[in-house]
Amino acid sequence: MTSLHARIVITLLMIGLLSACGIQATNMPTSQPSDPAAPPTQAVANTSAPTDTAILKSSPVLPNEVPTDIPATQAASQGTTVSFTNDILPIFNSRCANCHGGNRTEEGLVLLTYADVLKGSDNGPVIIAGNADASFLVDQLVNQEMPKRGPKLTPPQIQLIIDWINQGALDN
Repeated sequence: MTSLHARIVITLLMIGLLSACGIQATNMPTSQPSDPAAPPTQAVANTSAPTDTAILKSSPVLPNEVPTDIPATQAASQGTTVSFTNDILPIFNSRCANCHGGNRTEEGLVLLTYADVLKGSDNGPVIIAGNADASFLVDQLVNQEMPKRGPKLTPPQIQLIIDWINQGALDN
């Protein structure tokens, strides 16, 4: 009789979890509002951005990871050039340098300078300038494989990195 009760409880818990997931998914926005003032060349240059943004929106974000740099991300998606020094390097320093900087360089990847980022890891390049979709670093961030320790990057931080790579990964 206890085996039957256990199965019923497990079944009810699974139904509850599946229902909760279904409710969460239907309440998520499916697209970003478009910017009618954006020049036509901007839409062509960032053809991967909607796909990347859709992936980011489906990523779970914990309440303590509420994005704080949304204006910068919106500016980047509206044609403003993302700066490696001002936008990207601070993210790398705060979230990546513990394992990919200083005395510690896992997989040979150092993310302390522009030259280090371009050099890549023991396994080869981690970014493909102009193509965030083909960049291993973006894949690791979007799939929340990195950082392994510490808080994950927020969707706006990941979007800044995506925009920077899609803009040619400039040293600016």
